[in-house]
Amino acid sequence: MKKEFVFSLLLISILIVVSVASSSSILRKNLPILSFDEGYNHLFGDDNLVTNSKDDDGKTVQLLLNKRTGSGFVSQDLYLHGFFSASIKLPADYTAGVVVAFYMSNGDIFERNHDELDFEFLGNIRGKDWKIQTNVYGNGSTNIGREERYGLWFDPSQDFHHYSILWTQSHIIFYVDDIAIREVERSEGMGGDFPSKPMSLYATIWDGSAWATNGGKYKVNYRYAPYVAEFSNLVLHGCTVDPIELSSLTCDMSTNNVDFDILSSDEQSLKRTTLSSDQRVEMMKFREKHMMYSYCYDHIRYASPPAECVLDSRVAKRLQQFDPVTFGKPPTSHRGKGGHHRRNRSSSRTDSVVTI
Repeated sequence: MKKEFVFSLLLISILIVVSVASSSSILRKNLPILSFDEGYNHLFGDDNLVTNSKDDDGKTVQLLLNKRTGSGFVSQDLYLHGFFSASIKLPADYTAGVVVAFYMSNGDIFERNHDELDFEFLGNIRGKDWKIQTNVYGNGSTNIGREERYGLWFDPSQDFHHYSILWTQSHIIFYVDDIAIREVERSEGMGGDFPSKPMSLYATIWDGSAWATNGGKYKVNYRYAPYVAEFSNLVLHGCTVDPIELSSLTCDMSTNNVDFDILSSDEQSLKRTTLSSDQRVEMMKFREKHMMYSYCYDHIRYASPPAECVLDSRVAKRLQQFDPVTFGKPPTSHRGKGGHHRRNRSSSRTDSVVTI
């Protein structure tokens, strides 16, 4: 009882700070960063995954794409709600057809009704900017699709930038450099499509020539290979879940895990974990300037917009200037299908990873 009381006080203290500053910035800067060996497994790509163990204790990972294969890694644990973040530097020069993804999925466990939260980075021809896409799928709702696509205010291939996902019982927030770019709130309109089952964290690079750049007009050109995406400052912070029983294992102080279920159960706490008025204004400015596509305004896919959409005629008019969007998926073995690679953190290492 005393432990629970102390934990509650700790949560209140954290939330008070979060309420007056960027929740992403506070969480990201105060949470532990795991090395690759501590938190992740090799998913696919053989020696196309490289860790730099000498310079930073294995906390930076390179994912390579060449003509032979892409590559990827997956968290050792499943999580139910939490905060997940990475500093990512994308490949430079000609990157058409290249897709880099930082996402959560449970497709290896729930093959017919999986959940998914995605950052997808879509390459481009020389002189054109990378695009970023966020996807929210719940309960297998890929047929509806809740995708959005944006430009960025910086070149993501020149330096590392921070990309974060906050996932609670009631809402999901995507951040870029601690600026909220999208918030998805659980609503009656979504029905059962709000992601609510435990997920693993994934990072991958792969060939999306069929759709990623101008609907597949421009393909990956392997003369520019290898394409290298670098991941650093990886944060895994949430309630770990038993992969067999799918029940929460750790939601207490001893594991440094913030229990987002507890936060969500209290009305005042829930209010504090949402965006402040200033953060919401900042998010709207980003969306007004950089959003290029939203599923809510896609009249080709939907005769009537999905029930949760609230339309704005000004946004609809602005989005008309952009070309229609084509979507695609990688081979299933590269996305949410890493269950046979999963191990808990106490088990021995089995997958080969190149270190330099």
